[in-house]
Amino acid sequence: MATFRPSEARGDGVEVVLTDVNPYGSRTLVVERDEMSSVAYLCASGGAVHGAVWLANHVPAPPAADPVRLEAGLPPVVPRADTRHPSGRPPLETLRPLWFEEGDGVALYENDELLAVIPGWADIGRGMPGYARDMIGETPFAWSLADARDELAPRLAAARSYWQWRAGDGAWASFQQFVMGHLDRAVGSAGRFWDAGGGRLPTVGITERPPERGRGHTILSTVGMSCQRMPAVERYLDRPDAHARIELATATRGDPREAARLLVWLGQYPWHSVTWLGDGHTAHWYHRPETFPLGPDYSGVVLLSRLPGLPDLSGFTFGGDAVRWLWLLPVTAGELSLTASDGYRALAPRLSADRLLRTG
Repeated sequence: MATFRPSEARGDGVEVVLTDVNPYGSRTLVVERDEMSSVAYLCASGGAVHGAVWLANHVPAPPAADPVRLEAGLPPVVPRADTRHPSGRPPLETLRPLWFEEGDGVALYENDELLAVIPGWADIGRGMPGYARDMIGETPFAWSLADARDELAPRLAAARSYWQWRAGDGAWASFQQFVMGHLDRAVGSAGRFWDAGGGRLPTVGITERPPERGRGHTILSTVGMSCQRMPAVERYLDRPDAHARIELATATRGDPREAARLLVWLGQYPWHSVTWLGDGHTAHWYHRPETFPLGPDYSGVVLLSRLPGLPDLSGFTFGGDAVRWLWLLPVTAGELSLTASDGYRALAPRLSADRLLRTG
């Protein structure tokens, strides 16, 4: 197994030629080279390497990989049988990254030609480093990009289209208008609107829907989570398109500003932590129990796509995907432990809107 990794010392002849952070600040692409080869790494914010692909040899390929070079953490020089350029190729020219919409994967272009892809499902610990244009077959250093190009092409086209749209004038405003209109029809007129993004992507707001239509409680919803697909869904589900876009909602008879803190807490979580939220997932409150917005008896929330006593918010689509609204229902520390051992369905008899509306 390859052990190459980003160089920590600059005295080893390794030069960093590109560093780029994804739009959510959760993954970093690092491209390094020395006189012999070039390599790209996809790293977490804490430095852990999720994918690492060899890009090119700059010297004639040897018959076998040099284990001493690998143990030193230097960019590998791949064996002759594994490269499309056994005589080596010149240093890489102009490099440009293209991040996946989810932010967990990246494509790298050289002079507008696809050079490599490190997808969100890359895992060097499991022998899936990423894809490289000049690689032949599947090796610990990279897998052949040619063999995966047809599968990856729609993903890259979607990413390019998404970021072009996102950078356009009025993109966020139009999206916000569509979501707000859907909620107007589903639950009634809008009240206050709070920013929950803090100036960082993804842009997320919280809309308040005061009591009306005979209900005595306020409904709160995020606006903006579904504007970008969540990362990591495809690692766990066969049909990620049905689960990749969500918004969160909650309800209260108390002060809506307190309940809104739950949405601030989780509204950007999937992209900053490179994970996903789905039906039946739980989240443990990050701070002291007495600070939990819905009362000190609770320690976290369970996320539910259906909650008896609260409206069905489905019916909105974006980017060709259905958007799921997940209700946040408070749960105790014991219930969090129960779901961890037996799954959230063990809680089903206890879960209803009454619990949520008794808080505050």
